[in-house]
Amino acid sequence: MRRRLPFLFGFFLYLLPLLGTAGVVRGRITDPKGQPLGFANVAVKGTTTNTASNEQGNYQLSLAAGRYDLVFQFVGYKPLIENVRVMGGDTATVLNVTLTPENYQLREVVVRAKDRDPAFAIVQHAMDWRAYHKREVAAFTARAYIKALARLKDVPNRVLGMFKVGPDLKPGIIYLSESVSEVSFQQPNLVKERMISSRVSGDAKSFSLNRAGAGRGLSFYNPVLKVFSERGFVSPIAPNAFLFYQFVLEGTTQQDGLMLHKIRVIPRRRTDPVFAGHIFIVDGTWRLHSVSLTLNEDAQLDYVDNVRIDQQYAPAPGAPHVWVMQSQTLTAAISAFGFKGNAFLTAVFSQYRVTPTYPSRPVPAAPAPAADPNEAVHAETVAEAKQQRPALRAATRRVKRESRKTAVAALDSAARRGTLLEVDKLAPGEVMRVEKGANERDSAYWAQIRPVPLTDEEIKDYHVKDSTEVIRNSKPYQDSLDRLRNKFNPQQFLLVGYTYNNTHRKQSYFVAPVFQIVQYSTVEGTIINPQLTYSRYTDDERRFWLTPSLRYGTAAKLFSPSVEINWQHSATHLARWRVEVGRTVENFDPNSQLTPLINTTATLFRNHNYAKYYQRRGAEISYLTELVNGLQVRGAVSYFDRRELENTTIDLIRDIPGRAFTPNDPVSAEMPGGTSFGRSRALGSELWVSYRPGQRYITRPDGKVNLGSRYPTFRLTWRQGWHAPGSDVRYTLLEAGIRQSVQFGLLGTSSYRLSAGGFLGKPKLAFMDYRQFSGNRFVAAADFSRFQLLDYYRYATRERFVEGHFDHHFNGFFFNKVPLLRRLKWQEVGSVNYLYTPTAGQYVELGVGVEHIMKLLRFDYYTGFQSGNKLNHGFRLGIGF
Repeated sequence: MRRRLPFLFGFFLYLLPLLGTAGVVRGRITDPKGQPLGFANVAVKGTTTNTASNEQGNYQLSLAAGRYDLVFQFVGYKPLIENVRVMGGDTATVLNVTLTPENYQLREVVVRAKDRDPAFAIVQHAMDWRAYHKREVAAFTARAYIKALARLKDVPNRVLGMFKVGPDLKPGIIYLSESVSEVSFQQPNLVKERMISSRVSGDAKSFSLNRAGAGRGLSFYNPVLKVFSERGFVSPIAPNAFLFYQFVLEGTTQQDGLMLHKIRVIPRRRTDPVFAGHIFIVDGTWRLHSVSLTLNEDAQLDYVDNVRIDQQYAPAPGAPHVWVMQSQTLTAAISAFGFKGNAFLTAVFSQYRVTPTYPSRPVPAAPAPAADPNEAVHAETVAEAKQQRPALRAATRRVKRESRKTAVAALDSAARRGTLLEVDKLAPGEVMRVEKGANERDSAYWAQIRPVPLTDEEIKDYHVKDSTEVIRNSKPYQDSLDRLRNKFNPQQFLLVGYTYNNTHRKQSYFVAPVFQIVQYSTVEGTIINPQLTYSRYTDDERRFWLTPSLRYGTAAKLFSPSVEINWQHSATHLARWRVEVGRTVENFDPNSQLTPLINTTATLFRNHNYAKYYQRRGAEISYLTELVNGLQVRGAVSYFDRRELENTTIDLIRDIPGRAFTPNDPVSAEMPGGTSFGRSRALGSELWVSYRPGQRYITRPDGKVNLGSRYPTFRLTWRQGWHAPGSDVRYTLLEAGIRQSVQFGLLGTSSYRLSAGGFLGKPKLAFMDYRQFSGNRFVAAADFSRFQLLDYYRYATRERFVEGHFDHHFNGFFFNKVPLLRRLKWQEVGSVNYLYTPTAGQYVELGVGVEHIMKLLRFDYYTGFQSGNKLNHGFRLGIGF
């Protein structure tokens, strides 16, 4: 024994480093034919640890030394439990497994002609339990690992035949990212996320765009899933699902003591916003076990040919009467503007800490189907559902209240104990925070923490892009790319302008497009207005840009030089200075829809000199900032010497008989004697406050990203003309407004904007100080959210006013039922525009139209009414997508 002691002691010293240390189990998951099963789920039985296989079927798990039961699952296949011994240290345990398709048995049933498939009764149970299962988890925290990849297969030389594709876009992986986050959920729909690790292939300074919290929108316990399209898609277990789907029971099997029904989901009509594929429902509890559903091109996807969603659920650790999502995978085929490719996103959730709404299920599970086939689930479940429904409705009502109360109580308890996770400490409205330094993890860290192994393609992409990043960020390489990007393209210059980049210095020069440089008006004649914008930017949100303008009207011999300076000086929030100084030629309506191109076209080809101009000399300085989340404030001070201009030319290209140009004096209903003002000097100021309560946002080291809110945006404006030496005006304009977009599920989305206000007392002002309403009399519409038939200046007011605009985008609700229109992917839209002033009375525009024409255009027909009488009508064409 004494001779053995040195040996045993040495053996103990050998084992000591391995005891309690992490080891790795890895392997490959295949089907019986040896084909890899990508994104299969691998879980450690009885723990919160799980992972998923990659596209090649490979998986890996980091575990402390010891024995474990690993559960391998893939939708439609039999689960497999394998006992494995994990050695600590550098020794990897290899375990390859083969999963076999599940043998779903369909019992013999007597089905009469009038009977529906047995699946309908099972789905009815799932529908009844849907609202309960949605709220059975009051709160949870979890660790989320996400990997996202996008690759291109085909790349066009030009987009829309005009815009040349840059040299950095070529076939292969264009985006590969991984992230690890802490996720916190509280009922009814509060999701917070803290990204602690981020990696983007080939860009060490960037942060991943992955969001684990966004996956809550893909819960099939929601009646409508608002993803991939503006209108959303109906869940197979939504309350009205029978109107959209047919169901077929393909079989039933036993898995780990549970009876599992495999149900095929079939759209009733190809035109409906629906899924196709399979759902797997647990008998008795009637919850989703897993889903494998697809959206194809008939679902009217935008820029995507098809999308597949695979989800796997499992009992929550420590609370097996409630279930949570283990993994989720989205795969998509992409096709848009000549680009073709595919993408996937896989998410693995582990380390769950769950707070159930109830300590046990409040309504007993329905009894299992009887052995007699004619009394089994196919008929029996209908009666069971009816008997259970009153108690289930009561439980659902209670669970709505109790889930929120339980979530709040759990959070308060954790706060008192001092066990709050950092993710639960995010500020109100902050739904996600990317930690500073999250992108500084090295490859050894990722090799240890990554639950889903990389494929050979991904390993190569990381290696090539990361190893060449220094080269790609070097001045010679960036200059070589800039030489290709900066090549002059006449078509591009004509439509969108020309940009010269110096990537290494982080600066660019932008020359405005031709139709902005060369203009025409009856006031100045041919206008040469070269504009060059110089921009300098940083890796965060800070940016400086300078725009000098040298405008010259040849007929009027009028030279108007000016410069505009903008400086966004904060990297974390909106904080922008703006200075404008010089001589400019301005439209009387500062927000006019009369773009230079529209006015030039109307003047030269239609004898309509719609736009009316005046000259402005002086300066304005303004500052725009976000004081607190959702609260923006802008203040401005200006002094301008405004001078009247007259027409100097009547030249045109196409003369329409009987139609003549009009003087450069806007026609105003409130100024029947004319709007001539000669010269007006104004010292002015403006202050507006905009507030959006409940605004959600993401905090990133490189800036803040606002996401929106369920509440409307409120705005107050105070515009003041100051009577002082050198200033001829004296007025006070107060205005209040509200705007919001509201989603109505399959019926589409409504947007409205309302404002009301007026001038106080007896204002002293010139016509450009009036409250303008941005009308339109040309067939081209620059902004469909404004008036489309109203005269440009006629109803500008110095009194009180009410203005309203409403649009409803039906998102194909009607057109998708017409085969030809469905294939074109056109969508219908309706509009109402309203104006009231004491002079104009009640003015209303009603419009109907079609958008998404060729994915870009919108075409509407409007009718105008004034005081109940039809006034005019017309068509409008513009951008609408």
